Amino acid sequence: MHSAIVIGVGASQGLGAAVCRRFAREGLHVAVGGRTRAKVEKVAAEIAAAGGSATPVAMDATIAADVVRIFDAAAQQAGVPELVVYNTGNNQMRPLLEMDDAFFEEVWRLCCFGGFLTGREAARRMLGNGGTLIFTGATASVRARPPFTAFASAKAALRALAHGMAREFGPQGLHVGHVVIDGVIGGDLVRGRFPQIIERLGEDGVLGIDAIADAYWMLHTQDRTAWTLELDVRPYKESF
Repeated sequence: MHSAIVIGVGASQGLGAAVCRRFAREGLHVAVGGRTRAKVEKVAAEIAAAGGSATPVAMDATIAADVVRIFDAAAQQAGVPELVVYNTGNNQMRPLLEMDDAFFEEVWRLCCFGGFLTGREAARRMLGNGGTLIFTGATASVRARPPFTAFASAKAALRALAHGMAREFGPQGLHVGHVVIDGVIGGDLVRGRFPQIIERLGEDGVLGIDAIADAYWMLHTQDRTAWTLELDVRPYKESF
């Protein structure tokens, strides 16, 4: 059995959990990483109940020791990972003049710095073995609009990190991908907090979490003669 790592797993009906389930269905042992122990344990238990294999790891993606720990957990179960996803984000909004230093830095640390820690650890372990490293982006990765300026600056930095890593490590066999999710993800977060958005857009107007997970798996299975660095996904109804 081979292993995969997904960092940024929250609710069972969220993108991180959907990615975990997708990888587990392909026979990978999945290290399920997220801040809330109860949530990652629930996702791992659901994977096990469906016949898959998973290890829950409660962690903070902005702490280097925690990132090392989830890679160690995956290695103990199934060796060096062949697939790593950094899915952590913090889409907080605040007008620029109302931001304090701590707010801006917190958004950057979660959206970008944690991606650096994950990417560095992935490269250290995966070079020579091959595999795929995927970063979850957003519309804000390529377009900044207030009051999401802090989020956009952090996501744009994560995109630059992914592009730099792809050019540095692609020739050494590590496939680095960045996925721009251009639209509203139809997971529990939006359905629970902003049901009016789902009502306004309709089910075809939001991105299905399982459909996005399929796109991540597609990136992983690409032949190395035709790798994709950046993939943007959106509902067919989305204006762009």
